[in-house]
Amino acid sequence: MSRKDAHAFAASLAATLMVSIVVFQAGDGTFGAVPADEIDGDEVQVLVEIDPWA
Repeated sequence: MSRKDAHAFAASLAATLMVSIVVFQAGDGTFGAVPADEIDGDEVQVLVEIDPWA
């Protein structure tokens, strides 16, 4: 997914699930979004964390 789509998806997930969501870029250049507690960080670069409580 594109970086723009990943940010939009992350914002939607954070608001819906009420958990912190991380937007990341994988080693192959793709972007994604997952809950912050599921990111292992080995092969990804974290770009932003969206916290619905902040």
